[in-house]
Amino acid sequence: MPLLDRLHNDFVVLHQLIRGMPKHVPLAQQLQTFYGPQAGHYDDFRDRLLPGRAELIQRLPLPADARVVELGGGTGRNLDFFGERLNHIASIEIVDLCTALLDVARVRAKNHSKIHIVEADATTYRPRELVDCVFFSYSLTMIPEWRAVLSNACTMLKPGGTIGVVDFCVPVTSATKVQMFKSIERSFWKRWFAHDGVHLNPEHRVMMRQLFPENEVVEQRARVPYLPVVRVPYYQFVGKKPMNS
Repeated sequence: MPLLDRLHNDFVVLHQLIRGMPKHVPLAQQLQTFYGPQAGHYDDFRDRLLPGRAELIQRLPLPADARVVELGGGTGRNLDFFGERLNHIASIEIVDLCTALLDVARVRAKNHSKIHIVEADATTYRPRELVDCVFFSYSLTMIPEWRAVLSNACTMLKPGGTIGVVDFCVPVTSATKVQMFKSIERSFWKRWFAHDGVHLNPEHRVMMRQLFPENEVVEQRARVPYLPVVRVPYYQFVGKKPMNS
């Protein structure tokens, strides 16, 4: 993409980020207002902002003919990270509330009969049958009813099924104790993300460990576009639903 075109597109996205997520309206309206103007430029900018997505998907242990659900799947960009594995998957359902982002996903998926785009609330949506894998890619921190959506994800999984999550975070030292940030850094990240409707919460991983006690977590930091000295913390979580649940 020519540099001037990229700068223009980035300006559109950054303008929305600076304006922030609307408040005091239903979540679907918040998402549509926030993402609608930037939907066409969403993927290019987020490819530089949202690290670890391809790595998470490659870590997911998918059986042959797996049935997969992505909750908060937006534009469907994560489909591209499956690569050849997509040929061996029975179905992928991309669930989101934002019409503008799902319109992009529909274009991406139009030639793939196994990909289904679903406009629905991730806290209540249920596929027709239990699935092998549910994953979240930078969406869990944007869902206010996060306990409900994690419970729903667990319910729709087969026993032994896999959950995958990649998202921004507050670093932790164990399953239950939050690592003490320097107060300035902690305040910076929480305010930075909350402005755009992203709410960092260490309790996310506490609940995930309770629901999926067999798990692996990787925590890293990545660069932020236009802020070369800043490193944002993020994590990947891969867990397995107990066979007896």
